[in-house]
Amino acid sequence: MEAGFIEHLASNSYFDPTFGTEAIKVLPGEYFVTTTDMLLVTVLGSCVSACIRDKERGIGGLNHFMLADSGEQSPNSASARYGIYAMEILINHLLKLGARRSNLEAKVFGGGRVMAALSSSNVGERNSTFVLNFLRTEGIAVSARDLLDVHPRKVYFFPATGRVLVKKLTRLHNDTLLRRESAYAARLTEAPISGEIELF
Repeated sequence: MEAGFIEHLASNSYFDPTFGTEAIKVLPGEYFVTTTDMLLVTVLGSCVSACIRDKERGIGGLNHFMLADSGEQSPNSASARYGIYAMEILINHLLKLGARRSNLEAKVFGGGRVMAALSSSNVGERNSTFVLNFLRTEGIAVSARDLLDVHPRKVYFFPATGRVLVKKLTRLHNDTLLRRESAYAARLTEAPISGEIELF
């Protein structure tokens, strides 16, 4: 496997007792792709995740990225390169596993305005606009979205079927979420969950 794939590939695996399946927790700056029936999980604040799959072959994956809050709009800025890289590495890995570009569909989540410190730079809005523009440019249809708002989200993606469950987190400390999104090396801890589950 190419070094770029390995460097950002999520490795935090566990058995999810709620869904009775093997699962991978995808942290900020990571992604994961699979050809098997399993669960991909991530927690988002102002970050965005794209859940992309080949709807005929059941090959799918999820990324978790945050564009820097520098405010730079240049396509050559580090933040734009990172966002583009996060999308391209996910799509390229899916194609490497046998997905066909013409069969790809996406569901996108996140971009919440959850941290006062980042509100003035519109990180969530910029992330949401970026991911939708990128997918439109690439010709990948967006079949579902849950973007913006003020709540963090916990996303459960089942690539084999395309099903996504989203829980809005209403009791997650913003300072904890800020640390998680700012430090890619930090590990996500289980967050108290309340509110309804939405199916996408």
